[in-house]
Amino acid sequence: MIQVYTGDGKGKTTAALGLCFRAAGHGKRSIVFFFMKGFIEYGELGASEKMGGLMEVVQCGRASFVDKDDLDPVDVDMAREGFAKAVKAIDSGKYDIVVLDELNVALDFNLIPLDDALQLIAGIPEGLELIITGRYAKPEIVDKADLVTEMREIKHYYREGVQSRKGIEF
Repeated sequence: MIQVYTGDGKGKTTAALGLCFRAAGHGKRSIVFFFMKGFIEYGELGASEKMGGLMEVVQCGRASFVDKDDLDPVDVDMAREGFAKAVKAIDSGKYDIVVLDELNVALDFNLIPLDDALQLIAGIPEGLELIITGRYAKPEIVDKADLVTEMREIKHYYREGVQSRKGIEF
């Protein structure tokens, strides 16, 4: 199945990782590719190391934010290199779940061609769960998905000036 978590609300990555956590409880293996989330000490990295090899996390970007209106070639290269790694992971048959976190944003920013993502989706082997997260899900991605959940912000403490907190947002 192909699942998409999109929308402007908090919880897309958390939902995807929750699925990986649940799957690990049944001995299933997951790999998570973080597009647009570079080398920051995300809690997911430490957690995956404690899961006995049942979950891996691969970072595919720099720690700095990507400027959609002024793309740095380094960001394009890193995203495409990460996408190529994701294709290899899918083709390896080693994983039950593959998460492409923030792929929707990487597609919206044109870091990865939409046709490449659609080709990947078309070739998903039976039995593999593919999770795609991020705002701005393309209609073509939504169309190919088996499940689409939109997270909608109603209220967020960021609006009150609360900064990202270790263990909660990262």
